[in-house]
Amino acid sequence: MAIDPSAEIHPSACIEDGAHIGANVRIGAFSLIGPKVRLADGVEIRSHVVITGQTKIGSETIVYPFAVLGEIPQDLKFDGEATRLVIGARNRIREHVTMNTGTAGGGGLTQIGDDGLFMAGCHIAHDCLIGNKVIVVNSAAIAGHCVLEDEVIVGGLVGVHQWVRIGRGAIIGALSMVTADVVPHGLVQAPRGTLAGLNLVGLKRRGVARADITALRAGMMALKDGEGSFQDRAGRLMEDNDSEYLREISEFILSGSDRGFLTP
Repeated sequence: MAIDPSAEIHPSACIEDGAHIGANVRIGAFSLIGPKVRLADGVEIRSHVVITGQTKIGSETIVYPFAVLGEIPQDLKFDGEATRLVIGARNRIREHVTMNTGTAGGGGLTQIGDDGLFMAGCHIAHDCLIGNKVIVVNSAAIAGHCVLEDEVIVGGLVGVHQWVRIGRGAIIGALSMVTADVVPHGLVQAPRGTLAGLNLVGLKRRGVARADITALRAGMMALKDGEGSFQDRAGRLMEDNDSEYLREISEFILSGSDRGFLTP
């Protein structure tokens, strides 16, 4: 066990032998830190938190009461193999959030980027790869093997099917079920999630130029109404426009998919 002398640990917390606790870490009452856990400098663990498994948490992340991080996957194929959960810096992980380690069949790693907000009761399953500045709202569930790229927002009570990819800057409206891949900057809504257009609010908040937004609008119309297959239409997005945002959508679609795509 390696505990930096600057760490503040409540007397009732349980730190198992082998854990690494960085500088200025704070651990609250009745929290459990397992033997293979590594907490970077400035991490704050509130009361009644369980962090176990081979779990690494980046600097200045805050974990709120009753979160459980690093428990084994909820996958009947899991057979006790050594897998990991890696959480980046400056995340806010709220009450009752669960994040599981990976599985051997899925690469052995569940990874969370930096600067995310994971609201109360949400779940990140095994082998998910979550980007930076992602927001997952209350009681949303992200199934195994999903990829959420940077700046994705997942609304409350959303369910995301296993193996789904959600492209950068997309937003999923509350109460949606997402069963196929979502293109970057897309807007998904309705109970059986449909691609309803662009995340215009998000694009404007990020200061995307009007010319790029116009190009994205035209690109979505081309994906909706153009000739040929969805992949054919994606391949033609760059024919008359060099927008980096259109290129991002085209490459996302043409890179392949395990679940197919939500189409406009």
